[in-house]
Parts: sequence; structure tokens; C-alpha cells
Amino acid sequence: MQNNKEGILLHACCAPCSTYVIDMLSQFYSVTALFYNPNIQPEEEYAKRLKDVEKLCELKKTELFVLDYDFTSWFETIKGLEEEPEGGRRCRVCFEVRLEKTAKTAVEKGFKMFATTLTVSPKKDAQVINTVGSGVAERFGIGFLESNFKKNDGYKKSCELCRQYDLYRQKYCGCVFSMGLKRQ
Repeated sequence: MQNNKEGILLHACCAPCSTYVIDMLSQFYSVTALFYNPNIQPEEEYAKRLKDVEKLCELKKTELFVLDYDFTSWFETIKGLEEEPEGGRRCRVCFEVRLEKTAKTAVEKGFKMFATTLTVSPKKDAQVINTVGSGVAERFGIGFLESNFKKNDGYKKSCELCRQYDLYRQKYCGCVFSMGLKRQ
């Protein structure tokens, strides 16, 4: 389906975070989702999250790109940061890994802008994510949509939509370290 809206590539961390964000952004952009989350462990958890992102994108008639699951590379990148508290430097590096791949894919596919669903989570610092995203965008010569999707009840709306669509809601960020560590 063609429309005259500008295209935006949306990094989708999971289906719950993507519900409200896809709805909101679709008012202004032609949204294509990208699932690239090599941080998610164990692999069965990754598969559950991917399955529901695919389900959501089908329901929303949103195109979806899925990139390879590359946990080994991600783990090498965060090496030395394993003991960081949840929300600390390890998370910032993880955001950067995922947003760099999103920006690179956006440029390759001809998008002029990208965004991420990460800021809908009340456990994620939107300012940190926006700083990382803007820096990545500058390096790749592409636009980044700064956001704080948890505002205006975005998180609450995403929870309601999860129930409506019967989507799997995970209990942790995704990486093995987020299962037991406390936020800073």
C-alpha cells in the first residue's frame, strides 16, 4: 500500500514496546519495523519475542526486517561491563550496538530517519537513548526521531494493547545480566 508519508525505520525491541509506538508513529510516518536484538538471552526467549513482533507487524500491516541473531558479537562488545548495574554503561553500549545497526540498515534501505521503541519502557532512560541515537544518526548522516514514548500514558497504552492482541510480555530487558541486577 502506497502513501505519501515519509518512511521511518523503527527499531523494535519487542512486541509490547512496539504496540503503542507503531500506532503513534503511523499517524505521521510510513513505519517499517526492524528486529535486531542480539542481547536477548536465552535463544528461546529471543524466539518468543521475535514471534510476537512478527504477529504484531502482521496485525498492523507493518513491514518487518529481521536481522541475524548475533549474540556472540554482542557479548564481545559488552565484555568488561558484565558487573555494571542495570541502566549503567553496559546498557548504553547495548543501545549503541542496536541503534548503529538500525541506522546502517536505514541508510542501506533508503530511509532518511530512524527511531526506536526503547523509550516506551519505564525502565529505560529516554535521555540516554536519545543521546546515543542522535550521535549514531550524526555518524551515519541520517535523521533520528528523539522520543520519550512513555509520556502521555504511552507505557500504559502499550500494556493495554498487549492484552488486546494477546502478546507475550517479558519480565526482563533481554540480556542475562538484566535478570538479576538492580538499576543504578
